[in-house]
Amino acid sequence: QNWTKGMSYGLHSESYLDTGPIYVRENGKLHLVKQGAGGIQNVTPKTRPFRLFSRGFSVELCMNREDDRARRQKTDHFIFTYTKEGNLRYSAKSLFSLVLAYISDNVDHIDSLIGFPEQIAEKLFSAAEARQKFTEPVTGLRALQKFTEAYGSLVLCSLCLRNRYLVISEKIEEIKSFRELTCLDLSCCKLGDEHELLEHLTKEALSSIKRLLLKDNSLSDAGLRRMTAPVRVLKKGLENLLVLDLSCNPKITDVGIGYLLSFKKLNCLDISGTGLKDVNAVMKRIQTQIGLVHSKVPLKEFDHSNCKTEGWAEQTVLQWEQAIMEALKPQDNLRSSTATLRFYGKTHRLEEVVKCKLVEAETKASGNLQFYKEKVQNCHLPLKKEVAGSHEFKNNKKRPLAEQERERTSKQKHLCLTVEDWDLLNTY
Repeated sequence: QNWTKGMSYGLHSESYLDTGPIYVRENGKLHLVKQGAGGIQNVTPKTRPFRLFSRGFSVELCMNREDDRARRQKTDHFIFTYTKEGNLRYSAKSLFSLVLAYISDNVDHIDSLIGFPEQIAEKLFSAAEARQKFTEPVTGLRALQKFTEAYGSLVLCSLCLRNRYLVISEKIEEIKSFRELTCLDLSCCKLGDEHELLEHLTKEALSSIKRLLLKDNSLSDAGLRRMTAPVRVLKKGLENLLVLDLSCNPKITDVGIGYLLSFKKLNCLDISGTGLKDVNAVMKRIQTQIGLVHSKVPLKEFDHSNCKTEGWAEQTVLQWEQAIMEALKPQDNLRSSTATLRFYGKTHRLEEVVKCKLVEAETKASGNLQFYKEKVQNCHLPLKKEVAGSHEFKNNKKRPLAEQERERTSKQKHLCLTVEDWDLLNTY
């Protein structure tokens, strides 16, 4: 009983006024000591519903406490959903998604992707694209080059930069990193003869281009001479070109059209709106040397509806354009002041960017100069040509060697290079 007196004394003391019920286990039984009575009573404790966390409990997942900005950018490792009853349920993300997120955050540190599976690489590219990794100035270019080196046309097979000169000027290095493009639309960009991108067209990285649209780019004969030099001299560059649009370039004359005759595989050509002097002579040269016939109706190959940006980096190009437009937004606040100055004649009215629709209207007024290659309908015609060629070969055997040598020297005269061509050769 001494222990009960001591306990009752402790229970009645002021220090235990705020304490809860006290349980004592004796002989395998649990006893509840009540504070008011000071006695012991056998009580079976009431079972409470099991609750892991209290009602006001909250969880915060912190990846990196030291760098709050980095912690904010990282995603949680859990997926939070709700059940039908409205209860919060969370499940851990898969190891693949966690690794994919980590690599996409550090995609610029990848050494090489050559030999890596294309299916996984596409998901990695999409994850990095969602984090806008390719819009960063230095690291974005380095990461994009790793993908283009390994996958080429899968990253981008067709690129449409029609009337997007700002994108070209801001992302010229990124655009040059694309390899194995088959279609490139640079219409209405006013690039000129000396632009860096036009020089890049002559590189072997873009020898796969089959469709090239250079409408309204302020090109002249000098630009065409530079662009066609690798094909005319080295038989490299744009030798696989099938469709070429050079319309609305009034500085291109009859001399510049002569440089295009080296594109032997060309199927469609548009030179409407150029500065030709003798149109009939040019049409005859095009028909006799590369086999293109003048079209009386506009061709669908030049309506610009077939050229679209296609590939993994389709959204990346849109992100570039959106970022550039966002950077130009602060200049809109100056419109009111410039409008006032225009009203009082203080400044000249700035001309807006020339739209391709106005240029197209001028082209229709000047005439349509589109050419296409006719398909051989008679299937026996190539066979007859081969037979005729065999007869010519037999006749050549009968010719004296002096005549054959004379023909060979005459052909070499046509292939003689000018001083300008040799200067261009030295630059490659």
